Amino acid sequence: MSKFTGSLVGMGNPLLDISADVGQDILDKYDVKLDNAILAEDKHVPIYKELVDNYSPQYIAGGATQNSIRVAQWIMTANGKPGQTAYFGCVGNDSFGNQLEECAAADGVKVHYMKDESTPTGTCAVLVKDGERCLIANLAAANNFKPSHLETDESKAIYESASLYYIAGFFLTVSVDALKIIAEHSVANNKTFCLNLSAPFIIDFFADQVATALEYADFVFCNESEAEAYGKKHELGDDLKEIALKIAASPKKNEEKKRFVIFTQGSTSTIVAHDGKVEEYKVVPLPKEELVDTNGAGDAFVGGFLAGVMAEKSVGDSVELGHEAARFIIQQSGTTLTKPCEIKL
Repeated sequence: MSKFTGSLVGMGNPLLDISADVGQDILDKYDVKLDNAILAEDKHVPIYKELVDNYSPQYIAGGATQNSIRVAQWIMTANGKPGQTAYFGCVGNDSFGNQLEECAAADGVKVHYMKDESTPTGTCAVLVKDGERCLIANLAAANNFKPSHLETDESKAIYESASLYYIAGFFLTVSVDALKIIAEHSVANNKTFCLNLSAPFIIDFFADQVATALEYADFVFCNESEAEAYGKKHELGDDLKEIALKIAASPKKNEEKKRFVIFTQGSTSTIVAHDGKVEEYKVVPLPKEELVDTNGAGDAFVGGFLAGVMAEKSVGDSVELGHEAARFIIQQSGTTLTKPCEIKL
């Protein structure tokens, strides 16, 4: 395998999205709400087969972190910088796993998957209604990632080459120990570690894991519903700017770098807190008729932002790149990157 010489490494839960437009009846049948992400329970298991059998779904490479890495590389490649990104996760030794690997490779991402011989590749039901979406993730093999995968020579060569790391909070349900290997390397070498809080259920039910990861984070991303959940959980009030400032000021392993906290709010402004100050960056709203699917908007924002960091842009410029990437993605079905990238660094 060719040596990785890029700068961004992600680690997360690689999932094949099974995406379909559905009616309210399906949302009611499976007791799920739009604009939410959950882990599949027993009652949700039949939905995957139902989508395949009855809805002619799209199959799209997914998983929050993998999506962000793919978007970042899509932008870097368009700006003459191929081969800048790599990704760790666990898949099954099956056709869905092969499909994920082929898709990521086509987008220019070097994937170094751990292969689970006994468990199928994870899937995510993406239920789309009126441009909003609900995600039901069946992690399967993604849940079986082991820290030992990071101890191989190839894995070490990949993450030691990088200077920027990104892990979504969804991975906190899988292996905090694996996250700590990457995060401690980042701190020890004064590199940059980024974390996404990912979903209210992560904040509510995996609070200890979030607290562990947060101490390593130089950049923290989340959307307004996750920010509200964090504020409620930790009794920080309901003013998003205050919550952002308090997260920014919370304990940090690498005290040489002040933490940035970035809250996206859909089509309203993005909040950035850093070193006791808050700035807001306006979003140019997309006309409703051009909106296809909000699935992947947050992941794309992070991908655009990370491309800005790799290109040594200011935080403000990186936010604008995030807005551009999210604006592109919500005009596609899922995180599909088949169109040429027109975003300039």
